[in-house]
Amino acid sequence: QCNLVVLPQGKESFDFLLFCQRNKKACPLIEVCDVGSPHPYGVAKDADLRTDVPKYAIYRDGELVEEVTDATPYWPENSVAFLIGCSFSYDGELMGAGIPLRSAEQGKNVPMYRTNIECRSAGCLKGNMVVSMKPINALDVAKEVEITSKYPHAHGGPVCVGCPESIGIQDLDNPDWGDRVDMLPSEIPVFHACGVTPQSVLMDSRVPFAITHSAGYMFVTDLSSDEVP
Repeated sequence: QCNLVVLPQGKESFDFLLFCQRNKKACPLIEVCDVGSPHPYGVAKDADLRTDVPKYAIYRDGELVEEVTDATPYWPENSVAFLIGCSFSYDGELMGAGIPLRSAEQGKNVPMYRTNIECRSAGCLKGNMVVSMKPINALDVAKEVEITSKYPHAHGGPVCVGCPESIGIQDLDNPDWGDRVDMLPSEIPVFHACGVTPQSVLMDSRVPFAITHSAGYMFVTDLSSDEVP
């Protein structure tokens, strides 16, 4: 599964490509479409990124102005579309290893938080990393790290285990995106870099126009989750 960012060709799209290269943990780049093309031939040859994401977010001057289910009317003629890896890609292996996913159990979106972890800036783009959180049984943390570290194209292993205050998160019950999930006494919060980081950076940098996926509404490729493009 992938996150989506669409920018008009020009300075912002070049800066975003550079941003991804400099911040591979938060923005592992999977595919970049040709200018003007909504078709990610390298990962899903018959897909159309204007319609094949469940929900899109439209940004103007760094502000979220609308969420839509069809991005066709907003798609720039000189678009550059980027697909970024998503941690949802390894959820199947976690569940197969007996590690439950609380968000799935509760039918919720994963909780996501702004952090104090600075990304390396690129041109006009700057901001901090966003992380997702999974409550993991303390006895399963080592297994979770081992599994997720095999997926560098999907953010890889965690950036923090426990101690949310160390990355600037003061209240786990109030995520910046997604939904609050229950945490049991035997569990530890495990934080992974998140593909919502670009959305946060685009807002902080007040980019004139961008289309992204809405948080939690991913694009699904034709690749298996463990296949590195």
